[in-house]
Amino acid sequence: MAVILTKHRERSFQPSALLELIKPVTWFPPMWAFLCGAVSSGESLAANWPQVALGLILAGPIVCGMSQAANDWCDRHVDAVNEPHRPIPSGRVPGRLGLWVALAMTVLALGVGRLLGPWGLWATAVACLAAWAYSAEPVRLKRSGWWGPGLVALSYEGLPWFTGAAVLAGGMPSFFVLTVAALYAAGAHGIMTLNDFKALKGDRLHGVRSLPVTLGPDVAARFACIAMVVPQLLVVALLLVWARPWHAAAVAVLVAVQLGAMRRLLGDPAALAPWYNGAGVMPYVAGMMVSAFAVRTLELVP
Repeated sequence: MAVILTKHRERSFQPSALLELIKPVTWFPPMWAFLCGAVSSGESLAANWPQVALGLILAGPIVCGMSQAANDWCDRHVDAVNEPHRPIPSGRVPGRLGLWVALAMTVLALGVGRLLGPWGLWATAVACLAAWAYSAEPVRLKRSGWWGPGLVALSYEGLPWFTGAAVLAGGMPSFFVLTVAALYAAGAHGIMTLNDFKALKGDRLHGVRSLPVTLGPDVAARFACIAMVVPQLLVVALLLVWARPWHAAAVAVLVAVQLGAMRRLLGDPAALAPWYNGAGVMPYVAGMMVSAFAVRTLELVP
């Protein structure tokens, strides 16, 4: 009887599971990237604080939260193998409630994006399309270890950075801002590849061709490290060319810290990928902000 009651409780709706569904722990990367974009625009954050605050809420709780709900709904069969304790496979978010949450948050995202002007609206629309293209059939780009992480990296780092810069500047960001944002978005492909390690078993069973599945953990981890380091080294080189030596030195030091963490990671990628995503990624995102301050006052010389 005790077992039956326990199972019944696990399969009953729990309102707190809705917060778990939209995963607050995942909100930081796009919020940080939006803030980097706002800083890189060269505009005053204090003078534009309503736009900054609204953009942070949009990037994190709303758009990222929506993408997590959509992904969990579309991944419910895979999660039943990998992580059966998650809200949908456990039954704590029953029926189609997870789908309705994702759809409602998509509409909310577009409404809030409109408050940030045309740049905010169009960027939000692209982010919403990317979220559903990543998770939902028939597109479901997450089945590819190349396109899936690339799309997430663009959506988590490049697109919020672009949005923060465009919204505050009221137009297309500068060449310098676009270049640095694109390089950090490219490097985030490696972060997303390491994130796929946690779903290795379920991905194999359900035909998700992540790089850890297709290349094997060792090769995939090496690729991820190279993917993260090379764009950052290009940022260092560009900052030197753009006469920002102190910023370049700071980013170089942060890359050196990552290389030390990567050396440990490569000793046992399957076991240490979650550790690296928790510890080794922080120097990466710190370099993003250093670079944002570096380019905020740069202008093209005729």
